[in-house]
Amino acid sequence: MAGGRWAAGLALGWGCCLLLCCAAASKLEVSMPAVVEVESGGTARIECNFYIPGNGSYTYINWSYIDRNNRVRLCRITGSKILEENVDYKGRLSVGEDNALSISRVMMQDARTFVCQVGAGSHGVGENRTELHVYKVPEAPEIGANPAGISVQSSDIPQIAHCVSKNGFPPPNITWHKNGEQLQPEEKMVKIPATLTRESSGLYTVSSTLFAHVTREDRNSLYHCTVHYWLRGQRHAVESRRVNVTVFYPAEHVKLQVMPSSALVKEGDDVKLVCEADGNPAPVFSFYKRGLEDSWQDLSSLADTNSGVLNLHDVKKSSSGLYRCQTLDLDDMRQLEKDVELVVNYIEGVHVKMEPSSPLQEGDSVRLSCDAHSPVALDYQWRDEKGRKVGEGNQLFLSNLTFETSSNFSCKVIAPSVPGLEQSKQVAVAVQGKPRIVAISSPLYVRQDEVVNLTCKAIAFPRPSVHWNVNGTAHEYVENQHIASNLTVRVNHDLLQAGAMCRVSNALGISEKHIQLLDQKTPESKGVIIVAIIVCILVVAVLGSVIYFLHKKGKIPCGRAGKQDITKPEARKDKIVVEVKSDKLSEEAGLLQGANGEKRPAADQSEKYIDLRN
Repeated sequence: MAGGRWAAGLALGWGCCLLLCCAAASKLEVSMPAVVEVESGGTARIECNFYIPGNGSYTYINWSYIDRNNRVRLCRITGSKILEENVDYKGRLSVGEDNALSISRVMMQDARTFVCQVGAGSHGVGENRTELHVYKVPEAPEIGANPAGISVQSSDIPQIAHCVSKNGFPPPNITWHKNGEQLQPEEKMVKIPATLTRESSGLYTVSSTLFAHVTREDRNSLYHCTVHYWLRGQRHAVESRRVNVTVFYPAEHVKLQVMPSSALVKEGDDVKLVCEADGNPAPVFSFYKRGLEDSWQDLSSLADTNSGVLNLHDVKKSSSGLYRCQTLDLDDMRQLEKDVELVVNYIEGVHVKMEPSSPLQEGDSVRLSCDAHSPVALDYQWRDEKGRKVGEGNQLFLSNLTFETSSNFSCKVIAPSVPGLEQSKQVAVAVQGKPRIVAISSPLYVRQDEVVNLTCKAIAFPRPSVHWNVNGTAHEYVENQHIASNLTVRVNHDLLQAGAMCRVSNALGISEKHIQLLDQKTPESKGVIIVAIIVCILVVAVLGSVIYFLHKKGKIPCGRAGKQDITKPEARKDKIVVEVKSDKLSEEAGLLQGANGEKRPAADQSEKYIDLRN
């Protein structure tokens, strides 16, 4: 029984379904997209697809739109004819072969519902709708920060910035961000009012203002706004540039420092005391120096009270002390102060002591001691008058002194920990004694009536004077602690015979030296020439003796009948003939001797032809 009922129910269900499907298949159907989106100024294409049972044809197609719940017809299509019936869309409508409606140069006002109605005679009338959405991407947002600045002590919520985005559709909205994080309205702390304006073009302009309290940490904060809009069902956003607002806040800390560092300041330096406060705007600065009995001397007249810099030029030892910077905030009249100790490094009392201090003689020794006072450790160097370093330490020992070692020595005192801090003190080490003549122009070869210069150079302390025993023009000059005198004179017979005397004297003694003058044409000069001639003759005599000795031994045949003619035909071409001549027969006659010691007559020595054969 139950099985029969189930079978009957199943048969009834299938029958109902079949009836519904047949009814649907026999009904006119119109299909359209629910939404079509197009950008302002573009072309919108709205499709209208329909199904007529039995492949029938339509009688007409009406395109219309909904305006305030009323239909406004755009056009009517019958067969191949299209009849436009709306002047607002005149020239912007077109219908394709597939009966799709196209609207060109779309405007904001075109955002409405469009209806496609199809009439098919006995099959009835069918229609459907499409929502046309028109959009316009808004312009990038423009942001402007509060140009006056904001105080952290403001009782009202101050304005941070203002943001505007123009020509968008549909209406966009704006959000605010600080340091990348979105801000939300907060009672008594953050307000974000916005306004939306519809322009005559149908586009929208949205503006928003950010109001918020700030703290001193917001002096580095960056703010920006973002405009959000919808496009084809998706949310899009465009960000503005980042801006910073000026934040005013009172100073909480003050710092006072010496530039350059106090540890390096020395006498003569220019020093700056720089006072800095962490308030904005900077407070008014005042400077003071502590005096006697904790009194404070006002130095503000020497400072730039706006920038907080106190300039001290050419500081002295007396510039050392405790300095104070005081700040005054003009908003809340709050005062802050900071102290710093200025230490001016110095070297004073440089003194050089010489032992013994009595006058020094050549050969003596002396000890130089140097001393100075400074708050820092000192090094000592000794230098001569040419700047050469001759020793280190606060003592210098000099032994075996001479006139040449007399000099001005300097003690250079240096503070290694303070670059550039140094002082010097000179001391004169003078070796006294009678003059010592170190050079004269003697002997000097001269000619009669010749003008010559006689030179005499000496050294001594005290400085000596130079005198000559002959008349002439004298010129004195000092050269490397030496005094030199040049005497210009004309040579006469008396000067040539007696010479000249240089006399150098000072308070401690006299020194003299004689300058000898020699005549270049005296017998002594001729004797030198005669000696040279004799040496030449002796050389010739030795050569003749050797030849004679070889002849006696038979090694060299020699004819005594006179010269042999070397041009005879039988003479061998390889003969070597040596001729020895002497023009001074009278001088050589008694000097030339043979190998056996006998003298030869001069006539026999006038010409010799020696035939040297192999």
